[in-house]
Amino acid sequence: MTDIVDELKWRGLIALSTDEDALRKAFADGPVTFYCGFDPTAPSLHLGNLVQILTMRRIQQAGNRPLGLVGGATGLIGDPKPTAERTLNSPDVVAQWVERLRAQITPLLDFEGPNAAIMVNNLDWTQGLSAIEFLRDVGKYFRVNKMIAKEAVARRLNSDAGIGYTEFSYQILQGMDFLELFRRHGCTLQTGGSDQWGNLTSGTDLIHRVEPDAVVHALATPLITKADGTKFGKTESGTVWLDPEMTTPYAFYQFWLNADDRDVSKFLRIFSFRSHEEIEELERQTAERPQARAAQRALAEELTTLVHGADQTAAVIAASRALFGQGELAELDEKTLAAALSEVPHVQVTELGLVVDLLAEVGLVASKSAARRTVKEGGAYVNNAKVIAEDAVPAKEDLLYGRWLVLRRGKKNLAAVEVTGA
Repeated sequence: MTDIVDELKWRGLIALSTDEDALRKAFADGPVTFYCGFDPTAPSLHLGNLVQILTMRRIQQAGNRPLGLVGGATGLIGDPKPTAERTLNSPDVVAQWVERLRAQITPLLDFEGPNAAIMVNNLDWTQGLSAIEFLRDVGKYFRVNKMIAKEAVARRLNSDAGIGYTEFSYQILQGMDFLELFRRHGCTLQTGGSDQWGNLTSGTDLIHRVEPDAVVHALATPLITKADGTKFGKTESGTVWLDPEMTTPYAFYQFWLNADDRDVSKFLRIFSFRSHEEIEELERQTAERPQARAAQRALAEELTTLVHGADQTAAVIAASRALFGQGELAELDEKTLAAALSEVPHVQVTELGLVVDLLAEVGLVASKSAARRTVKEGGAYVNNAKVIAEDAVPAKEDLLYGRWLVLRRGKKNLAAVEVTGA
């Protein structure tokens, strides 16, 4: 890769830049030390954060050195939300979340070699700073008229909620981060999302005031939108997190597998590390045979492996196949099976009854008479075994791990029954 700027542009990853030509020259003269910050305002990162981590990974692979900042200080404040003040978390909770986020970022960057990544925490240079020192040494460089013009602040100022001084000061703290990393590590580039542009340029402005001859840059990726108008990184069950306890690897895989054909090309370019030629071939396959979902499958496998590992990916692929009759349900481990079944319609019952009753109760058919027709036509399955009798009743021995039945109508309509009193 000879020009990382061109690579990022091809992938649709540049929304804003302080000076694209100057940044291109800096990369050419390189290596460039750069950073991106992640605030522990939740116990896990999500897909929006993954855009930033993978952008860091690309820039590192082009021969540059990343600094991954987890904000133990800024996480105590939180950047201004669009509509209301944040709920502040306790220092102990924030410290725990710092470690969780570090553990999620670390496997995705390279910590060896001449451009080895470094993890940093802005609490290291803020916790010993007094309020007077902060105001005299840092605050004096910020102009309130420019601060209130920042989009995030202006939006809140024009809302009924207004904005408190705590969140108003966030951009000063983030600006100070860039200055400290410039001084400590020679960092000359900050990356982030375009919604953070005001905070990113707070850092470049501060460095230019303190070090007038310094050449530093900011680069923002675009916010990702979906063709159907729904928010990227959200499902019916909520946010797609990187933590496997908050979003199971199965649900994570299914998110990519279910990507809209209109979105999958964009997602491939942003998230995949395949070559241009491989991505363009997948785009061609999507255009010619969308029903095969080749691009979605490739993306789901690559991203699940990257975030959760090859073993988990193999397990969720096996689960996906087994649920639709292309593998043995009994061979799935209990945790993967439970995760898979949580993603399909399901009900809990206290005792086993007629299959036709269960089909209706879980919603696979509209009525018991429709269930009987489905059985008669050969379209009803329990644990992938065809139901041949209208009065069939599953046995306790049929329960997977003593708890579940997998019901299927036809080839694609799935549901689950959990028996709690059997």
